[in-house]
Amino acid sequence: MHPRAPWGGWIEVVTGSMFSGKSEELIRRLRRAIIARQRVQVFKPAIDERYAATQVVSHSRWRLEAERVVRASEMLERMDPRTEVVGIDEGQFFDEELVRVANHLADLGKRVIVAGLDMDFRGKAFGPMPELMAVAEDVEKMHAICARCGAAASYTQRLSQAQEQVVVGAADIYEARCRRCFDPGGPSAQPELFPPEEI
Repeated sequence: MHPRAPWGGWIEVVTGSMFSGKSEELIRRLRRAIIARQRVQVFKPAIDERYAATQVVSHSRWRLEAERVVRASEMLERMDPRTEVVGIDEGQFFDEELVRVANHLADLGKRVIVAGLDMDFRGKAFGPMPELMAVAEDVEKMHAICARCGAAASYTQRLSQAQEQVVVGAADIYEARCRRCFDPGGPSAQPELFPPEEI
């Protein structure tokens, strides 16, 4: 249980690479709040439909009902004033307004729990997550297991050649990597084994 201010307002961020258990930890914290008979509302970005459109789903298939929103500001429009705990999954996919929204909800006395990637496939800061981590009272960085060597992994390796920052996918497109095994350029940046003239 995380200590909170007497009035209850608080921001918690659960971050790390893909396959590190972020969504699972978000769901675990929200389930505990539900068991404690607190009113909970959960949001996810509309862009993420990997497992279910109206549920937060971890890679290990833990599930919790959620409302889909396109912009962070929509959470304020849909917020039930009686809500005590707000869960937000895949925070990196939201616009920069997420920081203002989370701060506003915490100022209203709500416990806000956000899960999201801290870095993109290039190893660069992802969306509003860095600023959100800066203003949060509690930040937990989760680690996956490197798919190459088995070490603790903090990076997300893209396996496709797509270069845009946002490509929604799971194990079909991404794997966790440690610092040593991570290749920020991805497949398109790797040199050919044999130059064409030698084949």
